Amino acid sequence: QVLLAESGGGVVPAGGSLRLSCAASSSGRPFRHYHVAWVRQAPGKERQFVGAITRDGAGKYYTDSVKGRFTLSRNNAENTAYLQMNTLKPEDTAIYYCAATTVVVSSLGDLTKYHYWGQGTQVTVAS
Repeated sequence: QVLLAESGGGVVPAGGSLRLSCAASSSGRPFRHYHVAWVRQAPGKERQFVGAITRDGAGKYYTDSVKGRFTLSRNNAENTAYLQMNTLKPEDTAIYYCAATTVVVSSLGDLTKYHYWGQGTQVTVAS
C-alpha cells in the first residue's frame, strides 16, 4: 500500500514555473521500489500521461508536448518525486496527479498499470 500526496499547484502567468511534489508513504514495499508517473486531466478531457521516472531515477520519459519544459526527479531518501514545470502555457492547465507502479518500464505509459494515485493538485496557467 502506497499513499501519495501532491502539492505545489497554484495559479501562474504564462511563461511562469511551478514545482510539484509527490510525497509517498508506504506500508509495504519502500518508495524506491516504485516507478512514478505524473498524469494530468483538464476539464472535459481524458487523463493524459505527462511523464514517468523509473524507480532509480535513471529513466525519464515525457510526452512530446512537455519535452524541454518539464523535468522529472525524485529523492528516494525523502520518499518524494518532483515535477519541475517551466515555460508554462495555458494549455498546461489541469489537475496534476502522481501515480506509482511496479510494472515493467516498457509499460510506464499505460495508465491502467498504475495502482496508486494521489488526490491531485490544481495547476492554472493564466494567459
